[in-house]
Amino acid sequence: MTRSSLYVVIAMLAAIAVGFGIYIAFQQSQKPALEIHVDEGGIKIDGNG
Repeated sequence: MTRSSLYVVIAMLAAIAVGFGIYIAFQQSQKPALEIHVDEGGIKIDGNG
């Protein structure tokens, strides 16, 4: 394997890692802002609004 093809493989792996990180961050930001909990103490509603 030549040196330039090794650089291409490393660049592709780095791009995949960055893309996966962006995807995970996007998925985390899409979680609902309203949470409803029901337990023995009653109902608790948490939200950003």
